[in-house]
Amino acid sequence: MAETRYLEKPWLKSYEAGVPEFLTYEEICMPDILERTTKKFPEKPALIFQGTTVTFRQLKEMVDRMAACLTDFGVKQGDAVAILLPNVIPCVVSYFAILKVGAITVMNNPLYSDPELEHQFNDSGAKVLITLDVLANRMIDLRPRTQVKQIIHTCIGDYLPALKRVLGKWLKKYPFGEVKAAPDVYLWKDCLAKYPPNPPAVTCRFDDVAMYQYTGGTTGVSKGVMLTHANLSKQVQQIKAWLPALREGEETMLGALPYFHVFGLSVSMNFSIFAGWCQVLVPRPQPQPLLEAIRSFRPTFAPLVPTMYIGMLNHPDLKKTDMSCIKGAFSGSAPLPVEVIHEFEQATGAVIVEGFGMTETTPVTHVNPFAGGVRKVGSIGVPISDTECRIVDLEDEVTDVPVGERGELIVKGPQVMLGYKGKPDETAKTIRNGWCYTGDIATMDEDGYFYIVDRKKDMIISGGFNVYPRDIDEVFYLHPKVQEACSIGVPHPTRGESVKVFVVLKEGETATQEELIEYCKTRLATYKLPAEIEFRKELPKTNVGKILRKQLRAEELEKRKK
Repeated sequence: MAETRYLEKPWLKSYEAGVPEFLTYEEICMPDILERTTKKFPEKPALIFQGTTVTFRQLKEMVDRMAACLTDFGVKQGDAVAILLPNVIPCVVSYFAILKVGAITVMNNPLYSDPELEHQFNDSGAKVLITLDVLANRMIDLRPRTQVKQIIHTCIGDYLPALKRVLGKWLKKYPFGEVKAAPDVYLWKDCLAKYPPNPPAVTCRFDDVAMYQYTGGTTGVSKGVMLTHANLSKQVQQIKAWLPALREGEETMLGALPYFHVFGLSVSMNFSIFAGWCQVLVPRPQPQPLLEAIRSFRPTFAPLVPTMYIGMLNHPDLKKTDMSCIKGAFSGSAPLPVEVIHEFEQATGAVIVEGFGMTETTPVTHVNPFAGGVRKVGSIGVPISDTECRIVDLEDEVTDVPVGERGELIVKGPQVMLGYKGKPDETAKTIRNGWCYTGDIATMDEDGYFYIVDRKKDMIISGGFNVYPRDIDEVFYLHPKVQEACSIGVPHPTRGESVKVFVVLKEGETATQEELIEYCKTRLATYKLPAEIEFRKELPKTNVGKILRKQLRAEELEKRKK
């Protein structure tokens, strides 16, 4: 019976009216989607950056000019081109220009170190790099160790309104860099001015690789996920099917999720282009600029990550920010503590809808019903259209576990990656018989709603008991003094592992280890109680705000060797 429950798809009864179980997909690639949207809405705003507006017609012209430039640089179909930019206008332009010439886009995190970037440039074989002026000198020095030939650099000031540009430079509010002279290094605006908007026509095949999207490295060395044009296109069509009430050309997206991360890329950037929505670009998604963007541009759709919600919730400007404009506030990438959801909704009136995905699935596989269904707080929701899910035994990794029991979440659908670039063994571990093994421990309830318990590799085994860090984290988030918490397993001479918790207190609060452990005693089983608590001012995070449990564990193990 347990085996048939997943195949019966009990989640379908929770779908909002109008959301289909299956989709008939249009075979259209992202560059052609931009062309079509431009014909529909040529003068509608496509991008807003710090007060500068770019219409769809202007965006398409810039894309065509940059595509012509890349072609002149020798970029051919199947070549890789790297982007190292935050959410700025050239980031969107570059992405679509690369795809338009049939090349493969490689998005990179501007906060990465040189060794991390060197690995991604070399692994992808990137031939051209588009970056910021403040990073250009480092990239010029790094270039000889890679296959990169040409470097194009833009600056934050390129698209600031004139007054903001002058004041920003004078007050040092925005970063501006002096780029040293070097061969094959070009200014972004010079490239756009030089090339006419008529690049050679290239046919993008639906099953061709469109991106090497690198994993965040939270579970090991960053791997290049091969996403096809079909993955990208079908994902935005799946998202559109999930939101039947939202109409083309009539919404504004808060573009705060980093576009170099697949969550921001698909849900914010690509979907906005598909739906003809305006994107408000936020290059530095800290609490203050986020709240400023909401007050200034009144976005209606806001996909964010937990640290963004937590940051805004603890910022004094939240009280003067009217959130009534937001029709959809979504959260993903990492678990959002239930207490944070309740606090944020009580403070703002906005409703947060949680979902789930991973780089290997482009990323969305699950979302709570948006408008006409039941939202279950703490759940990642139900599988979206055309997505199959099962929960399998942690030991044999094949047998479906009974409904309500914990196991590994596996998924199947058109958004699942082609594989990892150059890593057939790693691909075979993750994709088995068409199923993508997520590495996440989950449960499903009788209604078909899924709940992430923890990462498989994060599970703590203490005295023979399985301890799930998220269970402990959730208890700490309920404490009124705690802003962030992260639990790990540390070596113990008799129990194998014991629990250690890293805690960031809210501003102005004080607490002791004894006080917090005492608080846990009525809320956690004895074997789950933390043996140690370490207070920190901040916790290490990925580029999208996911707390790096792996890094905390590595630091702790290294400290214990000394």
